[in-house]
Amino acid sequence: MMDVVRSILEDDQGEVDLSKSTKVHKDVELDIDLGTLLASDYNTLDAKTLKSKPDSYLRDLTRDNVQLLINKVWELPVERVDEAIVATLPKPEYILPRSRVIPKPKPLTKWQQFAKEKGIQSKKKGKSKLKWDEELKKWIPTYGYKRAKAEEQKEWLVEAKDNADPTDSPFAKAKAAKQERQSKNELQRLRNIAKSKNIKLPKVGLPTREHFQSSQQLSEALTVARASTASVGKFQSRLPKEKDAKGIAKEMTGMKRKRKAPPLNAIEEKRQNKGLVDSILKSSAKILRDDCSTGIAEIKQSATSGGKKRKGALKNSKSKTAKKPKAGKGKRDLHKKIGGRKRR
Repeated sequence: MMDVVRSILEDDQGEVDLSKSTKVHKDVELDIDLGTLLASDYNTLDAKTLKSKPDSYLRDLTRDNVQLLINKVWELPVERVDEAIVATLPKPEYILPRSRVIPKPKPLTKWQQFAKEKGIQSKKKGKSKLKWDEELKKWIPTYGYKRAKAEEQKEWLVEAKDNADPTDSPFAKAKAAKQERQSKNELQRLRNIAKSKNIKLPKVGLPTREHFQSSQQLSEALTVARASTASVGKFQSRLPKEKDAKGIAKEMTGMKRKRKAPPLNAIEEKRQNKGLVDSILKSSAKILRDDCSTGIAEIKQSATSGGKKRKGALKNSKSKTAKKPKAGKGKRDLHKKIGGRKRR
């Protein structure tokens, strides 16, 4: 029972606190930034009261600080807008920390820039999103996919003109015209992006030399464009005196690398063969260098001795093994042991 009475008294005390005076005394004045509506209180906290009554203490402290902030707001010049009193806030002084950079405003498109210069204002904001259609007898949106569905319901039948080709489909023509408009809008969007990033683009046709820093880049772009087909440019016609870019065959899969020209003389051929042998016997290159350092005569002698040893080994192996017996041609006696091939 005492707990209930205590809670009622606390509630009554809270109601009385709501009618406090607008004048609040602080030992240290608050640091108030009206631009961000920020009030910083640097006064020391009452630790004993905070531990005993944390909720009421923090509520009273917050109420006093907000009262001081509102008092500063009422000192600003005010005006009445649509039956409401509005105060104009000054520029913020406190710099709020940000985790990311402030996003830059989007550059204006070509049409937006033109409308801004001519003072043209769009009237889309005042329009309603829905409009009444007399044919369908229902409200349809002014844009969006439901708008397209409504147009399909309205144009389910198209009257053919007298001079029109009977084989042509008006629905296919309308679809092709829509795709062409979409492509044009997409091209214009990409041009706006390139313009915002200061990228030069050709107005019509292929890029010119202004868009490439060197002739090598132009040659690489031409080679890549020609080889970007299913046949890797095999059936693509070439310009007069057109050649593939240097070093592009290694990066382009499917392009054949140019074969090396044959050696011009015996010295060049010997050098190429030596390089080929060195690349094959790369692991045993050290042994070959040791042999070469001893002299040509010793290398020849070791080669001949090795050949003689091998021939002698072959003779001994042949002498140990007997000759292959001939078959009996079907006249083999099973009771006699005659050499021949065993049948499995």
